[in-house]
Amino acid sequence: MKLPVGRLLYVIDVLIWMLAMLVAAVLRYEFDFNEISWNAYVGFVAGAAGLQLVFGLIFHLYRKGMRFRAGGFEDTLAVSLAAGVVGSILWIVSLVFGGAWEISRGVMLIATPGALILMLGVRFAARLIVRNSRKPGPGSSPALILGGGYVGTNLIRWMMSDPSSPFRPVGMIDDDPNLHKRRIHDVPVVGTFADIECAAERTGAEVLIVAISAADSVLLRRVQDVADRSGLSVKVMPPIGHVVANGVHVGDLRDLSIEDLLGRQPVETNVSEIAQYLTGKRVLVTGAGGSIGAQLCTEIAKYGPAELIMLDRDETGLQQALINVHGNGLLDTDAVVLADIREPENLKQIFLDRRPEVVFHAAALKHLPMLEQYPNEAWKTNVLGTLNVLKAAQAASVETFINISTDKAANPTSVLGHSKRVAEKLTGWFGKTTCKNYLSVRFGNVIGSRGSMLPTFIRLIEEDKPLTVTHPDATRYFMTIPEACQLVLQAGGIGRAGEVLILDMGEPVSILEVAQRMIAMSGKNIEVVFTGLREGEKLHEELVGVGEKEDRPFHPKISHAAANILAPENLDKEGFMSRLGKLEHAEKEAMR
Repeated sequence: MKLPVGRLLYVIDVLIWMLAMLVAAVLRYEFDFNEISWNAYVGFVAGAAGLQLVFGLIFHLYRKGMRFRAGGFEDTLAVSLAAGVVGSILWIVSLVFGGAWEISRGVMLIATPGALILMLGVRFAARLIVRNSRKPGPGSSPALILGGGYVGTNLIRWMMSDPSSPFRPVGMIDDDPNLHKRRIHDVPVVGTFADIECAAERTGAEVLIVAISAADSVLLRRVQDVADRSGLSVKVMPPIGHVVANGVHVGDLRDLSIEDLLGRQPVETNVSEIAQYLTGKRVLVTGAGGSIGAQLCTEIAKYGPAELIMLDRDETGLQQALINVHGNGLLDTDAVVLADIREPENLKQIFLDRRPEVVFHAAALKHLPMLEQYPNEAWKTNVLGTLNVLKAAQAASVETFINISTDKAANPTSVLGHSKRVAEKLTGWFGKTTCKNYLSVRFGNVIGSRGSMLPTFIRLIEEDKPLTVTHPDATRYFMTIPEACQLVLQAGGIGRAGEVLILDMGEPVSILEVAQRMIAMSGKNIEVVFTGLREGEKLHEELVGVGEKEDRPFHPKISHAAANILAPENLDKEGFMSRLGKLEHAEKEAMR
């Protein structure tokens, strides 16, 4: 029958007291066994056994179901306190009754530190045995850990104590000079970032695990480059908040993705500002079935709106948005509204019936080459559709209206950009007219949005087809869907009537570099084909238009610019189309 760890430790501690007091007595009486009072010795051993049990339970040394853990200051302190108290009590007893019991008070002064050293030694040895028995097996992949902070040390502790771990740490990489030549949980620090290639060759590592909570896209691109040169695969850890809350688990480690290489640090948003205009309010989202609209609904739901109304003409997209927010796709709820923003009367009636207080207008046609072929559709959806939503919002006395715009509206050269620019002007006019927070938010390409570049590249790579890139020098701004939505929500809390708020997109990214990195990560030999810039397409996108003055009075990643306004009665389809003709002519002249 296997003895539980707690009981086994207690038996060992009692045996240690027996041994410590015996050795102490022998030393005290200079190996003269006739001088030792064996009755007193047995009595003191019995006293030690009883006291050790009492104080061991008080200090949680023998609790049920305990394991030999890695140990630390708390464990050492608990053992020291228990042994110290037991030894002190027995020393006081020997001091008071030593003469009658024929035991010297010096015995306990010798026995107590000896017993403490043995108790700590036994526990330390047991933990070493257990830890060595739990090390990853020979089938695990040797790994270098990049980062010696909280995440990295916890990752190593988990690996070294889990025999099922698929990875075996063979070295740590960190630029901190204080960690040079140290060992972290018996794993050596083998160098700095510049030493990764040499360390990989020296240790035989096959994997490089990034355990830096603040790793941004710049660092991760450097990591991928050095990993490619070293023949290492790359894994990344979740943010430190996840590790602190949930610990480290095998499922936390994931492959480095192209989103990691393009994305940036998590956005810092002021929750109180967002909650102030969303919590307890009726919120409506147009285009709720799209990538941005669906994520907006998911984020808005976290702030406790009184009602969240998801509107779209795409029933499948609405079902997915409903699943994200409510966990089911039954579509038998008035939380979803099937409607088209091109139908003004129906839209106005919906707004009057549901009385939203906050509106996020994300419905739009967004594919640039498609709208170059069908500019009339851009007019009907992006221009007239936006006007319909604005009029319905005004009729329903909507307090806050956020129009989702695009960087292509800055100095527009395409049908898409010009249609969204007009939508910004209309929104600005309604903001100035109503004196309510009717504003636009402008940002660039969103990583992973439906029909965007990355999903297209992924599919082409999966099908072993060439990646099509318009121009070798083309660059674009990128941000993740959650980042874009968080900044849109923040903009709604700080924006003022008629403004255009411009999200900080960081540095523009080379499309060719993205394609080459995705091919490298796939391990395939895929060709890149240059197709040339399409009609209306820019080589480099802009976020701020000519004549727009921006400042950042409230948030470091959100710029405010005064919008040019356009009254609805001045809206002219012929003017819109003629403007497109002028843009096309200017573009052709520029290309000559």
